[in-house]
Amino acid sequence: MGHALCICSRGTVVIDNKRYLFIQKLGEGGFSYVDLVEGLHDGHFYALKRILCHEQQDREEAQREADMHRLFHHPNILRLVAYCVRERGSRHEAWLLLPFFKRGTLWNEIERLKDKGSFLTEDQILLLLLGICRGLEAIHAKGYAHRDLKPTNILLGDEGQPILMDLGSMNQACIHVEGSRQALALQDWAAQRCTISYRAPELFSVQSHCVIDERTDVWSLGCVLYAMMFGEGPYDMVFQKGDSVALAVQNQLHIPQSSRHSSALQQLLASMMTVDPQQRPHVPVFLSQVEALQPLPPGQHTTQI
Repeated sequence: MGHALCICSRGTVVIDNKRYLFIQKLGEGGFSYVDLVEGLHDGHFYALKRILCHEQQDREEAQREADMHRLFHHPNILRLVAYCVRERGSRHEAWLLLPFFKRGTLWNEIERLKDKGSFLTEDQILLLLLGICRGLEAIHAKGYAHRDLKPTNILLGDEGQPILMDLGSMNQACIHVEGSRQALALQDWAAQRCTISYRAPELFSVQSHCVIDERTDVWSLGCVLYAMMFGEGPYDMVFQKGDSVALAVQNQLHIPQSSRHSSALQQLLASMMTVDPQQRPHVPVFLSQVEALQPLPPGQHTTQI
């Protein structure tokens, strides 16, 4: 679980015998806070995620999130630097120390471009999609699914590479649902842990006897691709207007025609957004297609036969 943590002086903490200086708050959610800290031993910046744990289940979930990070050593999945639990009486906080990337998230980049009346180019989209697919492939290969893929959960590294983060909703890839009680429990879990406008159709109304697998991530990947192409998720406005996302996702998505995008990219999107999960391809299928669509390095040309 990591070494004990202590507050040593105002504005500094020690984790695993290394001292970190508090710089500023980066954000907060329902039960967590993220602070920017500087390692006084190396001068590097880190993101310190503090999860409030009100009961034992909260501590177990925080531990599980740390364990998920430790499973992977992959350039497209956020690594865990350190983990520990701070105790103060009956209160507990789980602390995850993570690398900090100043470019922020994919959503920050989409919003920045949108504010200038611009969008990601197709070459940029394909490069980002390649990294996201590789990260998902690594997660699925270990028998897990991310379950909450969205642009705000994809960081951009120093070289612009996508890095999947927020592994707190990850669970086993293949779930065999056997009965209405299990179906309802999974549906309730998804309502709490999977962002509504990026949630796969099969998670809105879980059938009593079915298999939910990692292809929920493929649907979410399609929503992310749509956001990269058009500046917003396909169901963002549905949710913001108060209409039913659960109803909207049951119909095949209408993809706006745009001269900015090739027919190959549009077809890729349409395939990801297949409503029937049994007809939706797995990530390796898309990864091979995305690899084939990658732009050639400068100076190289294709030869037509």
